Amino acid sequence: MAQCVQSVQEFIQDSFVPMVAVLCSEDAERVTRKNSLSFPELLRPFCRLTSEGHLRDPNNQVVVVKGLRISVTGINTRPPQTPEMHRLLSQAVSVCQPPEGSPANVITAGDYDLNISATTPWFETYRENFLQSMPASEHEFLNHYLACMLVVSSCEAVPTEQFLKLSQEQHRIQHSGEYTHPKWFIPNTLKYYVLLHDISEGDEQRADSVYEDMKQRYGTQGCYLLKINSRSGSTGADEQMPDPWSQYLHKTSIHNPELYEESAVSNAVENNIGAEEDGLDPSIRDDNETHPLQLDQPTDAGYPSNNASQSVNNVDMTRPQKQASVTSHTTPTPRGTCLTLNDHDHIRQFIQEFTFRGLLPHIEKNIRQLNDQLVSRKGLSRSLFSATKKLFGGGKVPEKSIAELKNTAGLLYPSEAPELQIRKMADLCFLVQHYELAYNCYHTAKKDFLSDQAMLYAAGALEMAAVAAFLQSGAPRPYPAHYMDTAIQTYRDVCKNMLLAERCCLLSAEILKSQTKYSDAATLLIKMTSEDSDLRSALLLEQAAHCFINMRGPMVRKFAFHMILAGHRFSKAGQKRHALRCYCQALQVYKGKGWALAEDHINFTIGRQSFTLRQPDNAVAAFRHILINDSKQSAVQQTAFLREYLYVYKVRNTHSTSCIMEALTLFSTGEKQAATHVSLDQEFDRDLSPLWRELEERVVAVVNRGAVPITFQPSQCCLNSQTDNLRYPLAVVEEPIIVEVVFRNPLKIPLALSALCLLWKFTPKDFSDPQGNTAGETITNEKTMALNDIIDTQVIPEFTISPEETKVARLKLLPHKTGELHVLGVVYNLGTGEVDNSEGDLMCVRGQQNLEIQGPRLNMTKEEKTSVTYGPDHRLDPIITPLMPLLEVFFINFPTGLLCGEIRKAWVEFVNVSAVPLTGLRVASTHPEFFTFGSAASDLTPVTPTAAEHCSAYKTVAMPPSVEIVSLVSPAAFGVTSGDRPVVAEIPLSQGVLGPGEALQIPLWLRGPDREGVHEINFLFYYESTEKTAKLSHRVLRHTAFICASRSLSVRATASRSNTLHSRERETEERQEGEEKNGSMLVFVDVENINTSEAGVREFHIVQVSSSSRQWRLHKCINPVGDKENRRAILASRERGKLCFKATRCRTEEGGASSSQKYTFADLNLGNEQIVSSTTPCADFFFRRGLPSEPRRGGVSTGGASQIWRQSGTDDGVTNIVKKCSEVEKLYTVGTESIQTPLNFSLFVIFKKNVLLNLQQSNTLDSVKIHFSELIHHRLPSHTLVVYLCSPESLEVHGSFSWLGQTQYKLQLQAQEVYRLSLKACFFQAGVYNLGTPRVFAKLAQTSAMCETSQQSAMPALIIINSV
Repeated sequence: MAQCVQSVQEFIQDSFVPMVAVLCSEDAERVTRKNSLSFPELLRPFCRLTSEGHLRDPNNQVVVVKGLRISVTGINTRPPQTPEMHRLLSQAVSVCQPPEGSPANVITAGDYDLNISATTPWFETYRENFLQSMPASEHEFLNHYLACMLVVSSCEAVPTEQFLKLSQEQHRIQHSGEYTHPKWFIPNTLKYYVLLHDISEGDEQRADSVYEDMKQRYGTQGCYLLKINSRSGSTGADEQMPDPWSQYLHKTSIHNPELYEESAVSNAVENNIGAEEDGLDPSIRDDNETHPLQLDQPTDAGYPSNNASQSVNNVDMTRPQKQASVTSHTTPTPRGTCLTLNDHDHIRQFIQEFTFRGLLPHIEKNIRQLNDQLVSRKGLSRSLFSATKKLFGGGKVPEKSIAELKNTAGLLYPSEAPELQIRKMADLCFLVQHYELAYNCYHTAKKDFLSDQAMLYAAGALEMAAVAAFLQSGAPRPYPAHYMDTAIQTYRDVCKNMLLAERCCLLSAEILKSQTKYSDAATLLIKMTSEDSDLRSALLLEQAAHCFINMRGPMVRKFAFHMILAGHRFSKAGQKRHALRCYCQALQVYKGKGWALAEDHINFTIGRQSFTLRQPDNAVAAFRHILINDSKQSAVQQTAFLREYLYVYKVRNTHSTSCIMEALTLFSTGEKQAATHVSLDQEFDRDLSPLWRELEERVVAVVNRGAVPITFQPSQCCLNSQTDNLRYPLAVVEEPIIVEVVFRNPLKIPLALSALCLLWKFTPKDFSDPQGNTAGETITNEKTMALNDIIDTQVIPEFTISPEETKVARLKLLPHKTGELHVLGVVYNLGTGEVDNSEGDLMCVRGQQNLEIQGPRLNMTKEEKTSVTYGPDHRLDPIITPLMPLLEVFFINFPTGLLCGEIRKAWVEFVNVSAVPLTGLRVASTHPEFFTFGSAASDLTPVTPTAAEHCSAYKTVAMPPSVEIVSLVSPAAFGVTSGDRPVVAEIPLSQGVLGPGEALQIPLWLRGPDREGVHEINFLFYYESTEKTAKLSHRVLRHTAFICASRSLSVRATASRSNTLHSRERETEERQEGEEKNGSMLVFVDVENINTSEAGVREFHIVQVSSSSRQWRLHKCINPVGDKENRRAILASRERGKLCFKATRCRTEEGGASSSQKYTFADLNLGNEQIVSSTTPCADFFFRRGLPSEPRRGGVSTGGASQIWRQSGTDDGVTNIVKKCSEVEKLYTVGTESIQTPLNFSLFVIFKKNVLLNLQQSNTLDSVKIHFSELIHHRLPSHTLVVYLCSPESLEVHGSFSWLGQTQYKLQLQAQEVYRLSLKACFFQAGVYNLGTPRVFAKLAQTSAMCETSQQSAMPALIIINSV
């Protein structure tokens, strides 16, 4: 159970106190009414004694009475009848709520940290009111009057006569037999005469004289002079006096003025609570009420009739509750205004004198008399102590169980019965705290009552015997809990009296709790719950829950379960606030522990109760938990929950002054902002972001002559949580801004959203002003949507989200003015699609979702690292800048797949979709060698109609096979001025400007990457406005293309000088030819088809070979004589081919003085068309790879070669032209070393595809003898040389020929000896073959070296094999 303010001993003592009646004259009541109090109310705060009292028991032992409290009430007090009492008890509980800031009891049990009320004042209030209003019954005397105060004013003409009248009236009420109530403890009731003197009005001497006469008449112990009203009510009105009556007359004071109203209008299932408490004046008495708890009370209560002279003595015991309900609406009436602190002391002294000199001696005398009567009747010892010893020592009467006893609850003993005298003596002893004697008497009476089967009397004796045993000092015997259990069972099952059973339960539960027997206390409390009283059941269940949580091992789930049960019963009893509190405390246990259905039920109930109690925010929060979590409820139940939720909002919206409600946070949201030319579907790639920044920096550096401005910031058009949002994004006026919001429906039912749009606020600014002064006040569309002339807001009329669906809404804003824009959130109508029967409208409410973005956590400085600080996120706060051009780019016939090295022609279209012109159009790419727009000096129009055969990718000229066609080209004509590759290309515009709405189409040549696979090609288009603005200097447009490259040809070219002549003869010949011959060399091109029928290609035809170099050019092709078609090399899959060309040095007179800075392009076509390699696109791609390095080592430098070929496949005979670039290598001899180095020489090998092959192969095997005339000289005149010659098949794959016979030789050569070997080879098909594959190793014969030195030369020995 919860903690109580009083200890259990104090609680029990205050529950059973001596009762004193009051009978006042009219003048005496008038004196007290000056203080707005009746005489009993005047005494109530002073009824607890502050000092100890003493009396002697029958054995003459002193009994100390500590903290005694007496109860003083009017003699004609009538408690309300049962319905009224239920209402008052319910109201007392309702208005007693835990005050704000009350201490909370935090209990940690396992994983639970529960915040539970430390005290339950509503339960204590209920318990106190219930026990103090227990009616006087026949089977016990605890509530019977022991004394009666007769109060007369000193202003009476003859006070003694008035005392006589009051005494006779009291005697008539007690002994005439006309009245069954009130009940009197003993026939000889103590009469105490009080003379009330009003100091402010009366004659004090006369009062003293009357009091002296009273002492002579009634004795000094039977009368008292009480002087009050030391001041008038008006005198010293501003002086603050203490009000000790407030805590007694307003124990159920209301902490919140709305509590009573809410409790009054709530639905009371059990108690039929009225709509409002009657406004009763404190001086008015309701004399038609009867006590709700009295036993067998007839309709005529048997109370004395209330005439005018007696009405002042009718003091309602439940007056405090009634006054509390009245004063909850009005200002409390001040009490005790005529009393001073001395008057307070007079009243306190009066109570003390009455108790010590009147009441306690009277009780002591009656205890002795009763003891003497019992001893004489029993014929036993003079003392009851000795008698009880003999009685308890032997001859016990066996007790029968409750089931065996017959129902004798209606049995009544006469007032003189010994059994009742014992009970009366026990009650007297109990009231004066003589618990040992009381226990003995109760125990004796219990046996007598059980023998007579008087079960009501027996239950009462058992109850009080258990309480007396517990209260005995020193605990001589354990608490007999079974006495209480028997008493409760008897009251409930045999006597059918739930009120007495409830009192017994409350007492026993407190005792068990004080002994830490929480489990037994909880069991007892739960047993007392029933259907006849929801309020009682709710309070007991709540206390049982507290017992479970206060155990040594807290039973958390039992606590929560019984709090739910208590909340349910509170709700049935109309106690909405208490029900809500119980459910909220239980939710702490069930929340987040997997009890989904239980948690939904609790939240649903909390939502309803909160809405009833006018707490819409709490109601919304409770319903929200049901709807946003992963609910396990069925769709039907979720529909009901949503309907309740919408109803709460709709009702709240009816009473709200705002047209847009607070956030209806049913959904999780995410945001992106973008311009129209950026796709919202593409995901942000953190790796690509630096790449785009680098490309933009390159373009900006080119525009600014190589330097990037300090104020440069990369462009960001699409913003999300992964981008840098520390800066305010820039948007352009008259260009839409799109916010992407992700809605998630967690329910199993569809949600219908309508009128979905963005909320914003906008501050106009004129950026043409250098200071950027504000041009107007901040405006927003939160209250009105008619602002489309400033910001055009898109409204989505319908937006339906399916069950458990995540759906994206893209909301658009179109600004018409410059300034600062802030996107605040989204608003919408949320509904279920059902019709509200009450009004005929759709059940929907206006909801708002604020878009509040938390920026990244800051972690730079020490303070930021040691604290949790977040930076700003301005992605929803764009700055609207003046008009800027807007570019759109379209690619026409852009391929998705290419062969490695394949050239394809496409078209690109640039469109200016804005209202202002653009200029400075440039493009940067991560792969500048992938594309070219051509050069201005090139003729882009095909010369011959046959160019269509090549898809217009090349410029072609009809030309039969012949010697080379030579052209001189300057790199500057193709935009290349240095050795670096050009990264940024400028796109030519007409007059340098692309006007508003204009479009430009230009060709675009693409070359397949050299490596196979999928390649990502990034384009960044840069452009500017013709009018410079401070906010936005330029704009960019990004594009990413993916190209799948397939394998085509593998080309390797080598160059070497012929050394078939003797070295001396070569030198003589070179000197003779001089400048005319200018040197020559052989170029060998090895080509292999590595395509495996990918992209529908079966074979390749070589149609042209071109070269590009400053020093060398191709002169002619060494080819077999025969059909011209055979001059083309046809390569099927995995086939190899070898071509041989003669190359000569370029003549200086061909290009004039500037020829040394130009490149010589030589074309050797193998077909009927010449493809001009010195123009676009061949020259473009050659120069975009970067200029070759300068010559090295005696003028030998690098160059390039190209093969132009056609592919043959199954794609409807479409012909594609592909260029393949390769390095050319030269092998030359210096002294005895073989050195391999690159030449400044480029080859363009052109291939052609054809489906049919025109080769005639012979089935005969021809044997050809070849004289290999190459000489190897060594200058070792005095040594013998050992030479090894070998040409194994494993050392090199020769294609379609093989060596025959012996392939390895070991020779020993003397000095200056020449030895010739004959070798045989077999060829399987026509072609050009290199016979220079044998390898020669040599060592000195005299040395012991195990390894020979390789003496092989790379000079090829070519043979041409013709077909038959």
